[in-house]
Amino acid sequence: MTDFDDGKDEGALRTIGEVSEGLGIKPHVLRYWEQQFSALKPLKRSGGRRYYRPEDVELVEEINRLVNEEGYTLKGAQAALRANNQAGADRRAGDRRAGDRRAGAGDGTSEVVAAPAKDFSEAVAQLKSIRARLATAIEA
Repeated sequence: MTDFDDGKDEGALRTIGEVSEGLGIKPHVLRYWEQQFSALKPLKRSGGRRYYRPEDVELVEEINRLVNEEGYTLKGAQAALRANNQAGADRRAGDRRAGDRRAGAGDGTSEVVAAPAKDFSEAVAQLKSIRARLATAIEA
């Protein structure tokens, strides 16, 4: 997570200007991402002023990484975030079920093993390779 050098607590709310400056993302891009990513919902106070919670800032960092570093489209980033959220939900559900068994639930179900979150970097590399081959084929 980004270390804001503004003297505020780590868990403090941040304005759109502070997030913009801290992450190097223009405010209009942050507002646009709010429209495109339903999970990105900063608090809005009187006058429509936005306040980003720490989890909002983390989500912005993740979106920025996917779009600007790994080359995802917005739709691709949305799908990747949904996949990551689903994998996390599956793991949490598996942890709860395993906790029930440890606590003596004794329902006779088999051990649930959660699938690890997928590493998308290999898929991105393959897609970039395919893109390069397509560009070469089109030029020929």
